[in-house]
Amino acid sequence: MSREIEKLQEILDRHKKVVFFGGAGVSTESGIPDFRSVDGLYHQKYDYPPETILSHTFFMSHPEEFFRFYRDKMLVLDAQPNAAHRKLAELEKAGKLTGVVTQNIDGLHQKAGSVHVMELHGSVHRNYCMRCGKFYDAGFMLNSRGIPTCTCGGIIKPDVVLYEEGLDQGVLRDAVKTISEADVMIVGGTSLAVYPAAGLLDYFRGDALVLINKGATPRDNSADLLIQEPIGQVFSQIIVR
Repeated sequence: MSREIEKLQEILDRHKKVVFFGGAGVSTESGIPDFRSVDGLYHQKYDYPPETILSHTFFMSHPEEFFRFYRDKMLVLDAQPNAAHRKLAELEKAGKLTGVVTQNIDGLHQKAGSVHVMELHGSVHRNYCMRCGKFYDAGFMLNSRGIPTCTCGGIIKPDVVLYEEGLDQGVLRDAVKTISEADVMIVGGTSLAVYPAAGLLDYFRGDALVLINKGATPRDNSADLLIQEPIGQVFSQIIVR
């Protein structure tokens, strides 16, 4: 166990109000690719960059192309939680963790057993008809063809926050409250580049800010503890007590 992980263990042993804030790096270790990653094969399949396809304007103007990308890149329904997801659920169960604030839309935190999960960008597991509001699960979306359509004839839209759309204010308020009341904040698997989500760190007023990310982030200098290792590897060494 490295000195950094020993220090993280000490911080967790000493505190009872820990909040976790995570991004795409938490899920890449479960085999979910970051949708922003573009390789040579990508350009053979798609004419637009991911950020364009995942925008509200594109969804409204090119729904068929949107759903082709969405099924191909966003619906990884056989993915399983990794060591980070499982340990966070264990910490919550033990009364140490007060909540998980996530930028991910894959539902893996809930699959691992976490209860208080604030999904800033929504979830692929919730889909609603834009006309009548009827609910559809992710399996329905994956098996649909072309533009997924409700029994009433309306288009079914995933409950995920697209570019140009605002965050859910209720989720945002819950995240701000949970972060501002925490005495430890662990930030993991995020480059802290996506706003307004990254701005939530400004509400933390506690004792220790821990950053776990393989690459550098704009907040590295303000962290009390910086661990540049894969997040699953870090959490697998933590003992909940």
